[in-house]
Amino acid sequence: MNFPQRAFPSSTLATSGGISTAMLENMSFPYELPALPYAMDALSPVISENTLRFHHGKHHQTYIDALNKAIDDTEFQAMPIKAMILASGAGGKTEIFNNAAQAWNHAFYWDSLCEKGGGDPSPILKQMIDASFGSVEACRQELLHAAVTQFGTGWAWLVLEGKKISVMKTEDADTPLTSGMKPLLAIDVWEHAYYLDYQNRRKDHVAGVIDKLINWKFAADNLA
Repeated sequence: MNFPQRAFPSSTLATSGGISTAMLENMSFPYELPALPYAMDALSPVISENTLRFHHGKHHQTYIDALNKAIDDTEFQAMPIKAMILASGAGGKTEIFNNAAQAWNHAFYWDSLCEKGGGDPSPILKQMIDASFGSVEACRQELLHAAVTQFGTGWAWLVLEGKKISVMKTEDADTPLTSGMKPLLAIDVWEHAYYLDYQNRRKDHVAGVIDKLINWKFAADNLA
């Protein structure tokens, strides 16, 4: 099935915390693969161009294609993707939920990373992190631990729960959206996110992501 390409005005994208997430959330059926917010080699050497091409162009594309097929000629095709995730999860529509959630999770993940990331959060975000964890380093360690100890496939998240920031992990395609949490950042720990570069050394990959690629600005934007 061939779908037409769609362009989104910069004013529309600017209303969301990230480019890839905004593109996906502003789409309607049929969905398309949202663009990356950086060049394919921008995250190297922590994430190689080879990994990014497979992860974005193959894995993420597969979720988009499977989602379009699953919701074709159903009531779900009229829903925005967040509403679709919640409705399909609550309604036991596993195929639709898995592909919709993975399509959204990946778009959110791309925005959670940036070239020359890491470092210190903005003052407002840092103040909230200090209040919630004690320090940015304590937050870093908790996020690292969640990502490394997630058994099998899944995600590690920095989320806003009320006025407190916390860390959570989810299995497979699950997302904080189904728990009423507001995601701030995501780290993908499915093997396809790192195996070409790190093989079984998940901890090395996650540490590199947090120290050198994590997009604190995106997290701060998501506080609004």
